[in-house]
Amino acid sequence: MSSVVGRSIGYDVSAYLVRGVVVDLGFPLVARAVGRYLTRARPDGILITHHHEDHGGNAELAARMGIPIGASDATVALLQVPERLALHRRVIWGNPPPLRTPIKRFSSDALRLVPTPGHAPDHHIVWDAERETIFGGDLFLGVKVRAAHSDERPRELVRSLRHAAALRPRRFFDAHRGLVRDPVAALAAKADWLDATIGAIEHRIAEGWSDRAIARAVLGREDLAYYVSRGAMSRVGFVARVRDERS
Repeated sequence: MSSVVGRSIGYDVSAYLVRGVVVDLGFPLVARAVGRYLTRARPDGILITHHHEDHGGNAELAARMGIPIGASDATVALLQVPERLALHRRVIWGNPPPLRTPIKRFSSDALRLVPTPGHAPDHHIVWDAERETIFGGDLFLGVKVRAAHSDERPRELVRSLRHAAALRPRRFFDAHRGLVRDPVAALAAKADWLDATIGAIEHRIAEGWSDRAIARAVLGREDLAYYVSRGAMSRVGFVARVRDERS
């Protein structure tokens, strides 16, 4: 799924249908298409990995359609009172309506929500143990993701990546990158890179460097995400999140 603006800068997101269950719901700007798909697919239920608008942005639509929804209590609470979105998120994904319709709670014997905080405090992966498959939401995204937003906690993310790798998945489906090849190695590589990068940042924090100087030395110049988000997704933000976790 993608919007016109999203396509122009290479942003899209996927939902997955597995065992009669839809994993994630996309974003508000594609609500009509999502509604048509849910009508055709008639899923037994929906599992939402976390509250961000490109994953849970159509929860109210699904609730009005009477489809049972599985999500953590924290995710449901955040969907009920959506955060105020920065302009770039409203333009790319759309502003999600609050989840006001009472939901039928859904759970699956085959698919389990596993807490993996770091990208967001309520982030979960969906684990299919029998098929050794993870639907990873935004856990992975890529090995060297140098920008961070205000909710991210890099050290927590390292622990979650190692937890997911310890499940020994044979397959891993990322919401933005699709099928991730050799997922155990990919998850470990991301965790290792984060560990090393956090260590380099913490060393410079201890020496009294500024966040901007650290970001330039360790992570390089800001990229397109910085300008599109007006600084909300940034390399200096990554450094700030590491500093936050130290305090």
